Amino acid sequence: MSMILVYTTFPDWESAERVVKKLLEERLIACVNLREHKAFYWWQGKIEEDTEVGAILKTKEELWETLKARLEEEHPYTVPAIIRIDASDVNEPYLRWLFEETK
Repeated sequence: MSMILVYTTFPDWESAERVVKKLLEERLIACVNLREHKAFYWWQGKIEEDTEVGAILKTKEELWETLKARLEEEHPYTVPAIIRIDASDVNEPYLRWLFEETK
């Protein structure tokens, strides 16, 4: 049993909540944490400054490809960051819960 975290960002609360609720309903993730933050990044040759909503999605490793594909379909950004982070050391009760809540 292996857990992964998937990090992505959204332009606003509305799009973040819309997408993550779909992922929860589809049982592709067990949990998500959303946080608003200031973002600075290169876009089309200049530095942009904006407010984004960062999302940390929690799921099992075998759902990675399906989750990534769904995020690519649903994401409002042209070039979304969809970053997999392997969680190598997770407490057993949480890991069991995560596996029970995902498909």
